[in-house]
Amino acid sequence: MRDICLTLPTNRECAGTITAIGAEAAYAARRFGVRVHLLVLDSADPASRARHAEALAALPPAEGVVVHHLDEEDQRAFLREAIERSDLPGPDKLLDLMLPDAVSYGACTNRAFLLAAALGCASVHRRDSDSRYQLLDGEPVFPIEHELATIGLKAADAAAAVTEHTLDPAHADKPVALVGASFIGELSVDLGEIRDLDPEAYHDVVALWAPTGATEEQRRELVAESFVGAGSEPFTGDRAVLDRPDIWRIDMCNIALDREVYERVPLPPATDTIGSDYFLHHLVHDATLPGVTHNRHIVNYYTAERRTGRGFTAYQERYAKFLLSMLYLHPVYAEMEEAGAALLDERHRVRPEAIAESARRSAATDRAENHRRLAELDRCYRRLGGKYAEFADHLASLRTRLLDEAQADIEDFALLIDAWGPLVRASKATPADRLPR
Repeated sequence: MRDICLTLPTNRECAGTITAIGAEAAYAARRFGVRVHLLVLDSADPASRARHAEALAALPPAEGVVVHHLDEEDQRAFLREAIERSDLPGPDKLLDLMLPDAVSYGACTNRAFLLAAALGCASVHRRDSDSRYQLLDGEPVFPIEHELATIGLKAADAAAAVTEHTLDPAHADKPVALVGASFIGELSVDLGEIRDLDPEAYHDVVALWAPTGATEEQRRELVAESFVGAGSEPFTGDRAVLDRPDIWRIDMCNIALDREVYERVPLPPATDTIGSDYFLHHLVHDATLPGVTHNRHIVNYYTAERRTGRGFTAYQERYAKFLLSMLYLHPVYAEMEEAGAALLDERHRVRPEAIAESARRSAATDRAENHRRLAELDRCYRRLGGKYAEFADHLASLRTRLLDEAQADIEDFALLIDAWGPLVRASKATPADRLPR
């Protein structure tokens, strides 16, 4: 029986989402005959964790579904054991990269990758706490239908399970490495209020993540494509395209990755940085690995804390760090795109050393562009006034630290890539029956 991991990392109360994902897990086991490890990585407060435990306990019994609910202490214990078994240098540093004392979208997913390896899973399927499923004729539209129909199959074999096949025949023998869709509803990044207040300021704020030297036309195209997902059109019928994945139409709340990708390269472990969990989208596409892009989009919504008080400040800081991270990630993306299939070995597996070397080179990029980004962000926020102008004052006090952190983040990414192979092997040596349930 094939084992797969359906994972929900969360740091907020989301009992309703857990109930919905439990239904998707049961559907997957029933429909595809797989063993589904429903993995909830819980960094929420104690009261929310208790509600999550109640929601998991209340799930109807489903053959083939195994529930794992790990709080941060459970996760830390697993990581310590794996790191110790790996015999890698700097164990405290590695533990901090895997379970930092701050929000890290990449690190929480990296923990899911290692736990999936320990459980013997062939793929990881990720959902988010601030999302729900669409309905068709009163029934939920589960993305896992397309994910399990194609993930890991040789592209030539996966062609029968999609509605469109536009993949170059040169890639037919490669495995489907990524399957995903997007979302409908609110923007994936909480900038909608800026767009409503001042469309010109919105353009300028979003365009800041364009590569250095981008033309104005390229910046306009980037702004038009960014954070909008699949718009608002509801699901009425299936469409699934086999090709190199359309990474602009695949969100991390709605994705499946094959083990041959995530067991070879992790996500950047950057803290307080939105978008740090999208690196593998680029890697799969640029390495010429096949993917399936479908239309079972998740419904995205926002939790209230993002828009007021400390929640607003924290989220805007994460957006600022996202902009600064691009100084270092864009050169890596450019090198991966240029390398293409050379990123793969003769068995169509990603060569992690090439990615680590690129990240280390990128760390030496001159910071002038990031100084400009911060100055432009300051100008835009002050133009918006109100809480945005207040945030500009706050951001000004953080400039030096944020600039230093952005560079340290890419250096840490290179370090983690180097350590990833031993960490995965050590995780696989952890007896699965010792993982919390």
